[in-house]
Amino acid sequence: MNVQRYTGRSSREAMQKMRAALGEEAVVLSTRQTAQGVEMLAMAPQALAAAHRLAAQADAGDAAEPPASAATAPAAGDEVAQDVQKLAMSTLSFQDYVRERLLRKRQAALQPSASVAAAPATPPQARPEAAARPPASPPAARRAPAAAEAPDRPEASPRRAQPAPGSGDELRAAGTRRAPPAPPEHLPLLADPVDMAIHAVEQRVARRQVATIAPEPAPAEAARPAAPSHGESAMIHELRAMKGLIEERFGALAFMERLQRHPAQARLTQRLLDCGFSTALIRKLVDALPATPAEADEIGWASGVLERNLLTGEREAALEEQGGIYALIGSTGVGKTTSTAKLAAAFATRHGASQLGLITLDAYRVGAQEQLRSYGRILGVPVHTAHDRASLEDLLDLLSAKKMVLIDTAGVAQRDSRTHELLEMVAHASIRRLLVLNASAQGETLEDVVQRYRGARVEGVVLSKLDEAVKLAPALDALIRHRMKVLAIANGQRVPEDWHRLSAQALVQRALRGGGSAAWRYDSSEMNLVFAAPLPAREPASRLFSPPAR
Repeated sequence: MNVQRYTGRSSREAMQKMRAALGEEAVVLSTRQTAQGVEMLAMAPQALAAAHRLAAQADAGDAAEPPASAATAPAAGDEVAQDVQKLAMSTLSFQDYVRERLLRKRQAALQPSASVAAAPATPPQARPEAAARPPASPPAARRAPAAAEAPDRPEASPRRAQPAPGSGDELRAAGTRRAPPAPPEHLPLLADPVDMAIHAVEQRVARRQVATIAPEPAPAEAARPAAPSHGESAMIHELRAMKGLIEERFGALAFMERLQRHPAQARLTQRLLDCGFSTALIRKLVDALPATPAEADEIGWASGVLERNLLTGEREAALEEQGGIYALIGSTGVGKTTSTAKLAAAFATRHGASQLGLITLDAYRVGAQEQLRSYGRILGVPVHTAHDRASLEDLLDLLSAKKMVLIDTAGVAQRDSRTHELLEMVAHASIRRLLVLNASAQGETLEDVVQRYRGARVEGVVLSKLDEAVKLAPALDALIRHRMKVLAIANGQRVPEDWHRLSAQALVQRALRGGGSAAWRYDSSEMNLVFAAPLPAREPASRLFSPPAR
């Protein structure tokens, strides 16, 4: 068989080369893509016809092979050599070879008893394993040695004669229908490698049968992962904690190492830390700092970034100009009643007291209503009291003709259970909620207050007690990270003189001035203590400021 290989840049080119060499009747065997193009394997039609003739001759030789007689059967030692030679040339599997080998040994054991033809032999008991084996394949039955038929046959009968024990007919039947195995005394020794292979095959088949018969688990049970034990859960928890600790420590070390390599980043970090900004905001600013800022201009760059990310209402109309229904909410003692009086006085100055309505919900503190009533008497505006949601809605209907209605709420701590009841009371579609924050409070306290009131859909923030705050940075830090808008500033007790609107630039410049005692300022060597501490929960990127495009 002469197979030729042809290559070309395309299938057309390879086909042309093949036809030029082998003719139009050439046979294409395979085609595949290669790095050079298309590779085609083909052969001439004469070679294919020759291959068919050789195959037909081989089949005819196998059919004309005469069966061997029982008298001229080879010895056991020669049979092993012939089996090895046949195994090398045949396509039988190892399991078929083992079956033929066992049959040959059984035939050799039955040869001495072939002369005793009168006494019928008792058929041996078959092993359970033999019954489970599949029947021999046709090639195996064809190659099984068959003895020549005896010349003297028993008396003819209508039925087919049963073969005598040990005769050639019985041997041929054994090779075709898988005769039962020999008694235990004629079985091969355990040391025989063939028997060991049989035993291994039988065990493998038995295991497969058991696996097939055994009921499969339900899909839900098979898909359910095994629950880890208590020790495994504890170990997993410790590994995760260790991973987090390593990440925090290495992150702090990398940040401090970068500060040592870049003096501008170190100066900016120390300045923002002295002003009172949080470490989360400082890391963001330092990460976005240009590689080569102008000389001593890192503070100016940070100021511009903070101004662009601080939301204020400086470009909108003032609250006293807009009008509407506003409820001032917040923690205890942040100045809600005073801020309500300042906003009411600013509105009455522009639009008159007749367009103003005042409602108080503060029924907890002794004398709380009297404070707002005193401001109302000064302005000439009556103050109404609402004790529940129904009475509040009735008062809103009564004052619906007013241009501005202000609602003073009770001061409740942000962690008090009554905070939720208060927010539910002012959860009216027409009420716009203003959160009053104490600018002089700690940064952690302001963060907690903003977290508690963030779900109340706050319209904006009123920064109170600005005159008492030593550092304004903590308040601006919380407002920047939570994207809350500053609508007004209260910086004193005077009504309405201490009610202002400041721009983002004015608030940021006020925060960057810092202040406070030198005992609370960090030295350059002490910044390691701040940034080496475990990091708090990181804010989502959407809640942190976006640095300006460079």
